[in-house]
Amino acid sequence: MPRLRANGAEIYYEDVGAGPQTVIFAHGLLWSCRMFDAQIAALKDRYRCVSFDFRGQGQTEVTKDGYDMDTLYEDAAALIETLNLAPCHFAGLSMGGFIGMRLAARRPELLRSLILMETSADTEPSENIPRYRQLGMVARYTGLRPVAGRVMPIMFGQTFMTDPNRAADRKLWQSRMAGNDRKGILNALNGVIERKPIYDELGHVTLPTLIMVGDEDVATVPAKAQHIHDAIAGSRLVTIPHAGHTSSVEQPQAVTTAIEEFLASLP
Repeated sequence: MPRLRANGAEIYYEDVGAGPQTVIFAHGLLWSCRMFDAQIAALKDRYRCVSFDFRGQGQTEVTKDGYDMDTLYEDAAALIETLNLAPCHFAGLSMGGFIGMRLAARRPELLRSLILMETSADTEPSENIPRYRQLGMVARYTGLRPVAGRVMPIMFGQTFMTDPNRAADRKLWQSRMAGNDRKGILNALNGVIERKPIYDELGHVTLPTLIMVGDEDVATVPAKAQHIHDAIAGSRLVTIPHAGHTSSVEQPQAVTTAIEEFLASLP
């Protein structure tokens, strides 16, 4: 399994497909690069597709520190430079979007375009923090398995959660959530809760930008996507019907189509 040492962490990544341009995929909190399997399968015959796991999640090292968004942004920049991927298209969902916005605002020479899914440019809403702190305490002592069922409706929309034909998918993703390293996920969760806003830097973003949000997202509600769209000149906003906070899994074809159309529209 490919790993690289970048910015003080051993980062797990996957590198598939071929093409003149590269798309990097960055996952959301509690998950791994597995959340983009459908998109990569569809794009890999035309693009080089690189996905990676953030510190403490998936198969990347559980480091002692470095879970703040600025350090994770530096991790991503180091990965791009080490693998000689620049300029690339960067697609980030939720936490991956936090990192994508920082890259686009601060290191635009590394990117061709920016794709944001289910993300926010603001701090974590104060009303969410107590329950997320509680989640972190449970994860610290018992792991996520005892509370995974309660977290699923935050991560997925009602359509996915109630569809009898998606029962096997729900079981798979709940199992993946529960399989997180308890120390790593606590560190990652704290990094998300304590993140600083990036909104004031979005005026510096001049890259072509696609913003997607599920109409059932309760973790980063559609108004958050509109807020980003208003701040990035020329950006494109697409609403994904019947999707929550994990749209790439819930409505994989709709997300893939939006990405394909966006990439095809670029010079």
